Amino acid sequence: MSKENSISSGTSGQFLTNLLRTDLYKRSQGLMTRRVTCIVIWVVFALGAWRLTDFMLEFQPAVRYGVPAALLAAGLWIGYRAVNDPTFADFLIAVEAEMNKVSWPTQSELIRASLVVIILIFGLTMVLFTYDLILSWILNYLGVTVV
Repeated sequence: MSKENSISSGTSGQFLTNLLRTDLYKRSQGLMTRRVTCIVIWVVFALGAWRLTDFMLEFQPAVRYGVPAALLAAGLWIGYRAVNDPTFADFLIAVEAEMNKVSWPTQSELIRASLVVIILIFGLTMVLFTYDLILSWILNYLGVTVV
């Protein structure tokens, strides 16, 4: 039990230590994935701060805009530091390395595959609609009330 407490406190202590650092972890690896992840985190915090200003309509303007601005500033720093946390950064670096191994389809292959899916969905929709009409007709013929 004490081992679990020491592990969890060590992890949170390490996270807080990494949160207060200013250096970059493996700055040249996984740039695209880390940048996109950081931007997504920033957008989430920005939307949260924006919604918080709408929620705090009855407060003074200093509080209404100051609290969300402080949370936004903290969120921007947390997003920047999160992608430089060694564990998370190594994961993002590995994700980018795996994405570089993917063989992406050409535009014509993508269009053909999309058309096949769209046509199949419309075809299945028509089949199910036909089954529904036939079943409704049979049940009405038998005198069963269809709601």
